[in-house]
Amino acid sequence: MGLLSIIRKIKHKEKEMRILMVGLDNSGKTTIVLKINGEDTSVISPTLGFNIKTINYRKYILNIWDVGGQKTIRSYWRNYFEQTDGLVWVVDSSDLRRLDDCKHELDNLLKEERLSGASLLIFANKQDIEGALSPEEIAKVLNLDAMDKTRHWRIVGCSAYSGEGLLEGFDWQTTVVKNVKLKASEVIEPVFLLLR
Repeated sequence: MGLLSIIRKIKHKEKEMRILMVGLDNSGKTTIVLKINGEDTSVISPTLGFNIKTINYRKYILNIWDVGGQKTIRSYWRNYFEQTDGLVWVVDSSDLRRLDDCKHELDNLLKEERLSGASLLIFANKQDIEGALSPEEIAKVLNLDAMDKTRHWRIVGCSAYSGEGLLEGFDWQTTVVKNVKLKASEVIEPVFLLLR
């Protein structure tokens, strides 16, 4: 493989992003994936295992791994961590009784070494439901201010049902992942030039 082929392959990888979408069951992960892809969301059943959806979003190719959130499946989440560029954590903002469980699972996830370089987008979903906590309230419950300062993160209020907030979240995620990949390629390309 020639140098130009290697550089082209790197440039293509900059446009392709692996996004891992997780959260507790019934938080709206699958609905978000379908909505952002313009698909029908009227009939959705719980994800048992995982779904992979490849979406052309803006000028990027997003490979979204939508992993089920049932308690019995959570121990398998670690099987999907490799090469994750962006992590999307979905919270049901209207399910107040499970917020402690939500915080516990997110804390465990963020301890994973293989996810240390992944940016974190938190969707505070179901903002259209009366009594839902605001993104600021969710951030406080999840203690996001105490998160490692080296991790890129953002919380966005959304409604998977209406689509509100989804573009804002994915725009942020793709921008951050793109910038991280650009910085990485700035280090790699000079090494290839030295090898010539």
